[in-house]
Amino acid sequence: MPPSASQAPQESADARAARARRVVRALARAHPDAHCALHHRDAFELLMATILAAQCTDEKVNQVTRELFARYPDARALAAADPSELEALVRPTGFYRQKARSLLEASRGIVERFDGRVPDDLDSLVSLRGVARKTANVVLGTVFGQPALAIDTHMRRVHQRLGLTASDDPDAIERDLQTLVPRAQWTAHTYRAIQHGRVTCTARAPRCDGCALRADCPWPAQATSRPTPRRRRATPRAHA
Repeated sequence: MPPSASQAPQESADARAARARRVVRALARAHPDAHCALHHRDAFELLMATILAAQCTDEKVNQVTRELFARYPDARALAAADPSELEALVRPTGFYRQKARSLLEASRGIVERFDGRVPDDLDSLVSLRGVARKTANVVLGTVFGQPALAIDTHMRRVHQRLGLTASDDPDAIERDLQTLVPRAQWTAHTYRAIQHGRVTCTARAPRCDGCALRADCPWPAQATSRPTPRRRRATPRAHA
C-alpha cells in the first residue's frame, strides 16, 4: 500500500524539491526510451485509443484499434458508425457499451464543434465525452508537444511511494508534481514513471532491491516497518 499522509517523509520544501529532481534524473537514466505504448498515427487515433485504454491493457487496445482505425480512419467516419458494430469491435477492451458511446460522442463533438480536428487545448478536449484530464494530457503531451502530466495508476503509485504526493485524487497529484517536476520534463517524466511502475515499482511485488530510485524512496523502510498481520490459528478438525 502507498504511504498515507502521516507516513510521507517529513522534510522541508527545499529538501523535497531536491529529492524530486534526483528522482527525475534517475528515472531518465533508468528508462531513457520510455514512450507512449498506444499505437497511433495522429491525435484522433491516440484520443480514441486512450479512451479505450481505461481498465484495459495497452496490448489489448492495440489489437482492437488495428481493425477499428482501418474501418474508421478519422472522426467523421467514426461519428457515422453503427453503434452495434462499434460495440462489437471494442468489446474485448471491456465496458464496451460505455466506451463505444464515448467514441461516438467524442467523434461527433470533434466533427460538429472542431471541424473534424482534435483540439489542442485542455478545456476543449475535456469538453468531449469520455475525455477526462488524464486522457487530454496524454494527447497534449504526446501529439501536440505540450508539457503535460498524465496521472494514471502507475503515476499515482510510484509518486505516493516516493512520498512526493499523499493524495489519491489525480488532479491533486498532478498539482503536486507540477511544483516538483521541471515543466519541460512533464511528458517524458510521465512515461518514465509509468514504465517504472510496470517493470519495477509494481503494485503487488515491487522490486525495491534493484530499484534505481531506492536511495530517494522512503517506501521500502515503511513497508518493512509495518506490522505483519497475525495469522489465525487453525481450529483442529474433529475426527469422524
